[in-house]
This record gives sequence, C-alpha cells and structure tokens, in this order.
Amino acid sequence: MGKKYVIGIDYGTDSVRSVVVDSTNGEIIGTAVYEYQRWKKGLYCDPLINQFRQHPLDYLDGLENSIRGALKNLDKEIISNIAGITVDTTGSTPIAVDKQGVPLSMKPEFKDDPDAMFILWKDHTAVKEAAEINELARTWGGKDYTMYEGGVYSSEWFWAKILHVLRKNEKVRKNAFSWVEHCDWIPAILTGETDPLRMKRSRCAAGHKAMWHEDFNGLPDEKFLVKLDPKLAGLRDRLFRETYTCDIAVGTITPEWAGKLGLPEGVKVGAGAFDAHLGAVGGEVKPYQLIKVMGTSTCDMIVSPLDEVGDKLVAGICGQVDGSIIPGMMGLEAGQSAFGDIYAWFSRLLAWPLTDILPGLPWLDEKTKKRISEESADRIIEELSRQAEKIPVEESAIIALDWMNGRRTPYANQELKGAITGLTLGSDAPRIFKALVEATAFGSRMINERFISEGIRIDGVIAIGGVAKKNPFVMQIVADVLNMPIKVAKSDQTCALGSAMAAAVVAGIYKDVPAAQKAMGGGFEKEYKPDPVKAKKYDNLFAGYKKLGSFIENELT
Repeated sequence: MGKKYVIGIDYGTDSVRSVVVDSTNGEIIGTAVYEYQRWKKGLYCDPLINQFRQHPLDYLDGLENSIRGALKNLDKEIISNIAGITVDTTGSTPIAVDKQGVPLSMKPEFKDDPDAMFILWKDHTAVKEAAEINELARTWGGKDYTMYEGGVYSSEWFWAKILHVLRKNEKVRKNAFSWVEHCDWIPAILTGETDPLRMKRSRCAAGHKAMWHEDFNGLPDEKFLVKLDPKLAGLRDRLFRETYTCDIAVGTITPEWAGKLGLPEGVKVGAGAFDAHLGAVGGEVKPYQLIKVMGTSTCDMIVSPLDEVGDKLVAGICGQVDGSIIPGMMGLEAGQSAFGDIYAWFSRLLAWPLTDILPGLPWLDEKTKKRISEESADRIIEELSRQAEKIPVEESAIIALDWMNGRRTPYANQELKGAITGLTLGSDAPRIFKALVEATAFGSRMINERFISEGIRIDGVIAIGGVAKKNPFVMQIVADVLNMPIKVAKSDQTCALGSAMAAAVVAGIYKDVPAAQKAMGGGFEKEYKPDPVKAKKYDNLFAGYKKLGSFIENELT
C-alpha cells in the first residue's frame, strides 16, 4: 500500500482553509484559503442588533476554491492517493432547509432573507429565547435538558436561534421542513445524502448545542418543546435521533463533487465537528490538558476518560459530551465570547480618524491617504503591545471586563456588557489596551477556576489559534494571570490539521484518533512560563476584576 493523503477543511468566521496532509507524518503539502465574498461585504448582517448571517453559497464557493487551490501544485499521483476528507466549522451555525435538505436561502424567494441564511455562532439575536429555555428547563417539572450543557443554555446555540427565527419570520416557518448545522451540511453535500431525516449528524454539534443526550433518548422531549412554544410542534421528529463522532464515515464523495474538486472517486467523507473541537485534536490534546483555541473568541477544551468523569455534572460550562473531541472520552467545552475581537474593537476605535477624517482632507492625494490609512491600521495592535509591555503591573490601576460580546463561561449570559474602570486623565491608549488584555486573561482564569472548582483538574495548557501564534505580549500576560506554563502548538493550521487527523481514521489509515495524533502531530514551538512576581500581583488585580464583574452583573443588568 502506497502513501496516503487526507484533506482537512476548516470553515472559520471569515474564510475557509483546506489542507492536503501526508498521513504518515502530518506534513501539510498543499493549502489554500478562500474568503467569503458576501460576508466580506457585510451582507445579511446587522451588528447593531448582533445579527450575523452567512449565505450557503459562500460556503460552497469556499469548498470548491479552497480545495482546488490546495491541490493546484500537487502531482497527480498524490491526488490519486487522497483517501479521506473531514470538515470542521464554526458553531452553532444552523440553517432552515426543505424536505430535500436544500437551504431556503438557495431558493429565489429567500435569496436575500437573512433568516433563511446560516445563523453564525456569534449571532446573539436569540437572547430572549435562550432565557425562556433556561427558565422552562428549571421549572417545567420534567428533566432539566440543560444539565449536560453546564446548566445554562446560550443564545449562540441551536434551539434558541431556531425558535427566534420561527417566531420572527412566518414565511421561513412555513417553508422550513428541518434545520441543519453547517458541520453536517457540508459532508451531506459531498456525499449526496442531503435528506434531513437520513443525513448523519455530528455528535459534537448535537451534544454541545442542541441538548442531545442518550439519557434523553436523543433531543429534548416533544412535550418540553411544545411547552416552550407550540411553533416547535413536530420539529423534533424532523430532526434526528442518532449522532456520530468524528471517526465515523458518513459516506463516499459523489462523482459530481469529485469532478468539481478534482479528486478521485472513492474518497471517504467523515462526520463533521466544530472547529475548536477538531482544533483540540490537532493540538494533540491529552486527558486533562486544557486546549485554548485563541482567536476572535476562545474555546477551552478538556478531555477526560469516561470512567473518571462518571456521573459528575460540571456547572457553568458549554457542555460535556461523550466523544465530542476524542471518541471514547468525555469532551468538556468552555470559552469566552470575545477575545481577539476586543483588541480589534479597540483598534477600530483608535483608527476612527483614519476612516472618518482622513478621507475628507483635500490637501492629501488619494494614494497617500490610502497608504497612511492601511499602514497605520496594520500597526496599531503591534505598537500598542510594544508600548503596553513597558508598563509595570502595579501601574495597571485600570480594570476592564471582557464581556463586550456577552459571557460564555462561567454561566453563559449574552446580555452582559463590558466595562472599563479606574480611568484618569493620565490613562493613555497603551494603558487601556493593557487593561483589556488583562481582562481577557482574567476571563481565561475564570474558566480554569470553574473547571477546578467542579473537580476537573488541569495538568497543563496548550494554546492554538491566531492570537497564540502572533502576540507574545498577550500570551505572556495570560501565562502570568493563570500562573501556569502555556505551550503553543507548532502548526499554524491546527483546526484543519485536526480535521485531517480525523479523516485519516475515517479512511482506515489509523485505528483511532489518538493513533492519528501520535503519527501526525506537529509538536510545539514555544512555551510561555509565568513570572512568579507578576503572577502574585495579578492575584490582587484578579480580585478587583471579579468584584467589578459582580457589580456589573448584579447592579447594572
């Protein structure tokens, strides 16, 4: 048997990346990125009401362009030996579909209707519905269906988003036969099995976001759903009962899609999962190693042997699901609703003159204006980090809250808002930026303390994602605040690599995910070690962060 290759496809918030990976050693031999063109234009989104939607055609365009781009310079012999494909996506990112599994937004009458689009993970239009789910789960007299979701259901998740759209949009409600997660739809497209009643659904997505559990015989009971809202009547039977972990093949690529993508027929397609969970696989997660996926937001993952977790319910996190990360182990998820997004917000705030004043200056030519704007914007975070690094910890009298996009963990609450306190006339941009970075680090510590207080130990921390790779200043503060060393995964495409590892199992190249990790893992490139003096000072600032958070949550919301 010759050398075999696999493809990992990583659908992010702004773009999709495909990688072709040598299954013998994990070497990425082909890669390409495609930016979503409709999303780039801001179509179907309204940030003022936290509405973020994506068109399925962006995903299909990305599928074709990214894979063809990744294959572009590869020998025909390599391409002919590609054996498997696995997809990871953001989530929860559901969409309404008809009886054939066609997204409503791909029909002429819905082509510009945001409610017929994929509802992106960061869409927070369903805050009211999430609150109703939480209230009913605790009071209706039956099972608490949030018990495996950390005890709190979020507006970022499956049922809240669906209920919001069904209430708001009668036309979508009447035409939606079922609903499908993004990570289930792409494998269904590739295999041709788009029938919502037959397509194989992700255990990862269903368990963490849709309140699916074997103890419930699948999804929440019809009586619960109808009590929540009669508009949900009958939907449970049009969804799914069984779910599948990332080591399971959902089918084989169709001849049509093999031709479109330039792949051989017979390629196995694996069950999809969420980007952060397969990122944990790519980051070589082991039991009780916390994987921090650090990007626009964070996802924090731990796996534990099933017999060690037992019947323990971990409160305040984003769910615990058998097999959601490593099949055969319990996957536990937490996270922050904003991380890098907070730095980007502050950067945009400072760049306001570049976008709103500079263009109107008549004494500058257009070429110079463009150069000033682009070069300044590109350097803001870099220069803020350089200047903030010089500021001693004891000067950090400013304390901020990292809730600009709500709070994911502990105890999801998307209605919360950020705050900055301790400002004086001497508070300059680097000092405020430093406080914002410290706030995101304190949010990370809240997650660690939540796991530990609930009896889940943390033996080490591994970081992946854009922030981990690009900003040493941020990483050192996180290490100091956590008072724990942080290893940074070597691969800069860890989520896609994790998908490729899963694809290698689906294709039969390895017997299980740990075996694929061992053969294909890229190791680590750097370790940030905490400064004990700064760590002690941060203990005091962390106490102030918690005090501020308690005041904002209890007195101002």
